[in-house]
Amino acid sequence: MATQGAEVLVASNRGPVSYTVGPDGELGSRRGGGGLVSGLSAIGPDTDAVWVCAALGDGDREAVRRADGGLLPAEDTGGQRVRMLDIDADVYADAYNGIANSALWFVHHMMYQTPLEPVFDAEFRRQWDAYRAYNQAFAEALAEEAGQGAAVLIQDYHLALAPRMLRKLRPDLRIGHFSHTPWAPPDYFRLLPDDIAAELLTGILGADRAAFLTRRWADAFTDCCHAVLGPGIPSGTEIGVHGLGADAEFLRERAHRADVDERMAVLREQIGEGRRSIVRVDRTELSKNIVRGLLAYRRLLEDHPEWRERVVHVAFAYPSRQDLALYRSYMDEVRRVAEEINSEYGTADWTPVLLHLDDDFARSLAAYRLADVALVNPIRDGMNLVAKEVPVVSDEGVALVLSREAGAYEELAEHAITVNPYDVVGTAEALHEALTLPTPTRAERSKHLADAATALPPAKWFLDQLNALRG
Repeated sequence: MATQGAEVLVASNRGPVSYTVGPDGELGSRRGGGGLVSGLSAIGPDTDAVWVCAALGDGDREAVRRADGGLLPAEDTGGQRVRMLDIDADVYADAYNGIANSALWFVHHMMYQTPLEPVFDAEFRRQWDAYRAYNQAFAEALAEEAGQGAAVLIQDYHLALAPRMLRKLRPDLRIGHFSHTPWAPPDYFRLLPDDIAAELLTGILGADRAAFLTRRWADAFTDCCHAVLGPGIPSGTEIGVHGLGADAEFLRERAHRADVDERMAVLREQIGEGRRSIVRVDRTELSKNIVRGLLAYRRLLEDHPEWRERVVHVAFAYPSRQDLALYRSYMDEVRRVAEEINSEYGTADWTPVLLHLDDDFARSLAAYRLADVALVNPIRDGMNLVAKEVPVVSDEGVALVLSREAGAYEELAEHAITVNPYDVVGTAEALHEALTLPTPTRAERSKHLADAATALPPAKWFLDQLNALRG
């Protein structure tokens, strides 16, 4: 058992830095952002902290080989101590793509086409062994890095088994697990083989504290424990809720830099003088429901011809998981439907859908600032920060059309126009309602949305969990 080591540890699949190898063999590093980066920096430089993550590609693996004991150079990580794990590439692929993204993600987002899938066969069991090995690697690294009685915050569905594994190695630690996705209700969760459903639940219950983005997801987890493990469980594991908010200070500062202003000028020209804008910004993730959003926009143009040539749908659908054939097909369908709408309704000086498939954060912020309406219609989403970010950044106020299946619904529904994400006709009518809101009403609603969206910024979200874990 370690007697010296870090006081606070974070474990996640993706770390705060990624690497590429140049033609000359030189390593290039790129730091990431997000709630965990903000949160870990909030604990202060005097706290001995370590972030444990996986090497995601060849550049990361080369960085680990060159690193001292797997700890990356401080100049690459913003001064944070980061231990990156060089897990065998085949094991990683089976754990990440085979189990985490092709099984657990689909279960929690309730996305299976059940007449044909899932099929939990021998290949699935082989991949499950890789998922176990991946989690075990994290548990062992955390056990090595943690000081006596340290607080460990393990993140998400990639690492559902790690809390129990770590508990066996280091019973002295305070262990927390946080789920960033929804949690499936018992009837759907039990699509999983009984033994694996139980293993996932008991894995998380190895933590002192299991936390979720909304009360709905927390209650679903507890219901699954009762259904699969018995009515007295969870016992000994505290269940918490922490709704991650937008980082207002960062967003507002970043949204007013010169590169954003330049992109706003381009977008305004593309939209056209005097036209309204319906904006969506998403990864091309199956759960984001981009295709139905496009179909709802087409329905709007059909049912309300007065909006033709008066509104543009600005749709940013950035690549996601393009190593999976299903995601590539989905992106193709997004492109096809957008082109179909433009072909059907477009005129010489009006392009109904402005579709961009390449990631550009500055352009996203520009779209946030000028949006009249924001469309956020996921079929299921743990939280959805876009719904929170747009009102925070909006220049003149934005009307939010929000799916009732987004975690953000719990906090934002009162001042949003809410929709059933499967109802294309209903979503079209919600878009019409949003476009016709009087300007003062829209601005007032937007202000309330921004206030709710920033109630628990990333640093506070992280510290609240850490303080609750330390008890």
